[in-house]
Amino acid sequence: MTSSQIWAVLGLLFLTAELVSISFVFAFLSVGALVTALLTGLGLTSDVSGQLLCFSVVTIITLVAGRKPLRRWFESRTKKQEYTEYVGDRAKVILTIPAHGEGRIFYRGTEWIAVSETEESILAGKQVVIKRMDGIRAVVAASTIVISNNAD
Repeated sequence: MTSSQIWAVLGLLFLTAELVSISFVFAFLSVGALVTALLTGLGLTSDVSGQLLCFSVVTIITLVAGRKPLRRWFESRTKKQEYTEYVGDRAKVILTIPAHGEGRIFYRGTEWIAVSETEESILAGKQVVIKRMDGIRAVVAASTIVISNNAD
């Protein structure tokens, strides 16, 4: 195996590690290894010390320049995919939601973890409105709907 082939294999291994870890570090190691493989294949980095220098410089430059923007892009993209269809829907508290803790609501035929938006306790049996989703937790507020039994 030639040096450029070893760097290419190393780059592919780093890329595979990135797909498994999604840490946004292995991707830059992969870029460094693949650029080193290319430059070694072209004969620009023939000795091991030149290859290691190339790998280090390319990895550090791409890591410093690209990690934060890539992470921001990825986070903004995943936030757009959050559950927004539930916002405004009503649910019933089945396990009291403590002021600074988690309770349970019954919504669409299943139980969900819920926390209070206002950090006030919401007792079991009360109706709540889903304000937003925080991962798998529903952030809720006590429902203010009053049902009138007035007979005219």
